[in-house]
Amino acid sequence: MEAFEYARPASSREAVKMLASGNAEVLAGGSDLLQRMKDSVSTPGRLVSLRDARDLRGIEYSPAKGLRIGAMVTLEELAAQPDAHRHYRAVAQAAEKAASPQIRHVGTVGGNLCQRPRCWYYRNGFGLLAMQDGNSLIPNGENQYHAILGNSGPAYFVSPSNLAPALIAFDAKVRLLSASGSREIPLADLYVTPHSESDSEFSLKPGEIVAEVLVPPSEGSSAFYEVRQKANFDWPLATAAVALRMNGHTVKSARVVMGQVAPVPWRSPEAEQALAGKTIGADVADNAGKAAVEKATPLSRNAYKVTLARVAVKRAVLRAGVMEVA
Repeated sequence: MEAFEYARPASSREAVKMLASGNAEVLAGGSDLLQRMKDSVSTPGRLVSLRDARDLRGIEYSPAKGLRIGAMVTLEELAAQPDAHRHYRAVAQAAEKAASPQIRHVGTVGGNLCQRPRCWYYRNGFGLLAMQDGNSLIPNGENQYHAILGNSGPAYFVSPSNLAPALIAFDAKVRLLSASGSREIPLADLYVTPHSESDSEFSLKPGEIVAEVLVPPSEGSSAFYEVRQKANFDWPLATAAVALRMNGHTVKSARVVMGQVAPVPWRSPEAEQALAGKTIGADVADNAGKAAVEKATPLSRNAYKVTLARVAVKRAVLRAGVMEVA
């Protein structure tokens, strides 16, 4: 690990001033960043810790405003929050499933939303797009865990956040903070597909941080489902978050957002249309799963992920419809 300067500001305002100059990165829980630094994937000259920024903590709920989640709230805190379970079940379930108990106690909401790709080309120093001699190494390489949607090139990695799909299903926004002020954007707009190695997978401006997540009041039911290779700590292979608004037993409207399948959290209008006006049942859920992956274009070694994504959507729909899932 290369030498770096360590700063521990007392507030978010002080933190963004420190981030505005030089080669600096935010240190939240550190479970991702420190590993990247050890592997020389990231080499910041300054780490700005947010540990003492108390204004970035706390979870607040009101029926009129919805849910506010500070960026430094830990995944464990979010998973244990009663109002999140009661009104935003998919979000609480996604937090419960994240990583391992040890990481959930230190990993933060902001860190989960802004973690870098787990692509092994990126993690081994080949860059975000893994380009060599003008071509990506991924389409004909080790692409077992790469994208099956939104992968027409040049980005083939998958967005790693499991919280993002669940929050996007509720139309969450994020408040971003920098030395020049703050702004709010839809959480979905935080994620972009890079087109060159100089691009980022986030729409964050230099020196800007995620300060809080704002989730509007929720109606209806929701659920999150993920598929792992192992039941214990493992990275998901496919996830799905479903939020339903009901009119009696009929779906009035639906939001279906998948994770681990594309360079950004992937919303599926096709699956949403397959659910609208229907009564939730096994056949309807299965049709929604099929619709969600009808435009999938798997790579040479990851066609199995199409089935996994379809199943994740189907089971999330059944869970949201309060049906038993084997």
